[in-house]
Amino acid sequence: MCFIMEKILIHSCCAPCFIAPYYNLKERFEITGFWFNHNIHPIQEYYRRRDTFREFTNNEGIRLIEKDEYGLKTFLQNVVFREDSRCYQCYYERLNYTAIIAKKGKFDYFTSSLLYSKFQKHNLIIEIAESVAKKHSVKFYYQDFRELWKQGIELSKEHNMYRQQYCGCIYSEMDRFAEKKVLTQ
Repeated sequence: MCFIMEKILIHSCCAPCFIAPYYNLKERFEITGFWFNHNIHPIQEYYRRRDTFREFTNNEGIRLIEKDEYGLKTFLQNVVFREDSRCYQCYYERLNYTAIIAKKGKFDYFTSSLLYSKFQKHNLIIEIAESVAKKHSVKFYYQDFRELWKQGIELSKEHNMYRQQYCGCIYSEMDRFAEKKVLTQ
């Protein structure tokens, strides 16, 4: 008897966030990684994360689909004057496109490594993913990958992966590294 695994497309924001969900799901699904991260800035950071993801998928023999676009202008045009809701726009663009690729590629499901990070807006990601799943008539696979947080850190270190220090956009870089000024009167 031949068992056919269901196919899942996993949008990946980076290799360190992808590794634990990948190992968790690989016995249950035929996995394809998907790279689309127009939000990552500056360009050297974009290349470093993309190349780390490519290296991992290549070494593991994981099928990879890429929309390899450094999208500084488009990303900024979409969030300027809406900086407080930039995460919504960013998640929406990436998850919507993931759902489109999942539909075109006849995947059984799609999901995202964004669900791994304890620093992301988990409920917003779920809300958007369910919305675009319905819009494109494809199934969203939900799992709270945050429970794999420590495992993912250990695995990414074992694989000598580049581990970034901020989400990806120029605003998150500023939030992470800007000196906090204390106002005194």
